Amino acid sequence: MKLLFTNIKELVQVREKPVEKVSGEEMKILPCLSNAWLLTRDDEIFDYGQMKNLPDLKPDETYDLSGKFVLPAWCDSHTHLVYAGNREQEFVDRINGLTYEEIANRGGGILNSAKTLQQTSEEELYRQSSKRLEQVMQLGTGAIEIKSGYGLTKEAELKMLRVIKKLREHYGLPVKATFLGAHALPKEYKGNSEKYIDHVIREVLPEVANLELAEYIDIFCENGYFTIEDTDKLLKAAKSHGLVPKIHVNQFNAIGGVQAGVKNEALSVDHLEIMRPEDLAILKNSNTIPVALPGCSLFLNIPYTPARAIIDSGLPLALATDYNPGSAPSGNMNLVVSLACIKMNMTPEEAINAATINGAYAMGLSKTHGSISKGKKANFIITEEISSYAHLPYSFGNSEINSVYINGKLVN
Repeated sequence: MKLLFTNIKELVQVREKPVEKVSGEEMKILPCLSNAWLLTRDDEIFDYGQMKNLPDLKPDETYDLSGKFVLPAWCDSHTHLVYAGNREQEFVDRINGLTYEEIANRGGGILNSAKTLQQTSEEELYRQSSKRLEQVMQLGTGAIEIKSGYGLTKEAELKMLRVIKKLREHYGLPVKATFLGAHALPKEYKGNSEKYIDHVIREVLPEVANLELAEYIDIFCENGYFTIEDTDKLLKAAKSHGLVPKIHVNQFNAIGGVQAGVKNEALSVDHLEIMRPEDLAILKNSNTIPVALPGCSLFLNIPYTPARAIIDSGLPLALATDYNPGSAPSGNMNLVVSLACIKMNMTPEEAINAATINGAYAMGLSKTHGSISKGKKANFIITEEISSYAHLPYSFGNSEINSVYINGKLVN
């Protein structure tokens, strides 16, 4: 099936020679074609060009996109989309003065979500999660990473990972699975993170690997959660099972998590609300990409990742939602792109690069997603009639998306 889209006002993020990621000054460059056409064949981008050079393509269907922009679908490289219930009461608690850490110390936070998930059937968990995935696809997400971590028992963690696998099989878009068994300490291990890490390594990790339920490993490296020593030990063990690190670091404190991530060849280090010069320095000359999660900063009212310091030092940066019930209950990548511009002083070009090609890199998808390139998957967004791509972050809170295509098919 060949689909031809004509009279595109601007075809955005066109990469004739696909790149893995863009860094530093490169992030300010967003290659586009004006007055363009795009041809898809089955699930791939087949060809594109300017209307003045439109050949006789004999498509099966043709769509006139006058006044509209086309850009790659968003690549959301950090989510916790599979969870049960919600934590809206904690939202009210924070309004009334409790901090995120205080709520966690009272048995709320991650432990609250874990208790709910453990009591939820796999079928119900899938039902809730599939609804969320459908919502974010309608909002333009065409590739997504989903973590476990709200189970905190072997049975519940495996249940979460099975649900993630079912989502990938049913919906067709790339769904990358991350095993986050070390998300928080279960009550029975309180004060003894070393013992819990040993349990995860001995009892859970081998089964996750044997069942091929995850591609990545994650850990919350933070005061009150898991230490540098815990992090190093788990990542080394996971590497022996073929899992690649993608880790939570520097959300509230900088304790050396970035260094541990680079040392263990992490694909990404995520959060980074607190950054030191030595954290920036260690990321240089590494293949590890920083990932910012501005939705979490907005919701928890904590500092935003210092994007300017990261980009101006010559590093790449990706953007993701952190979609989860406690600290970022939104999977809207459009809002994330807006926040990056409004709160992190990123240009629209930088933000779109961070949410497409760099987000793809943070999931190991650079070769197939994140840009308009021949042979890549036909995952793209068609906007409403807008004046420029800068209107997308400018018009925060409004939906400027007309339609979304995943694998060359319209998302309904």
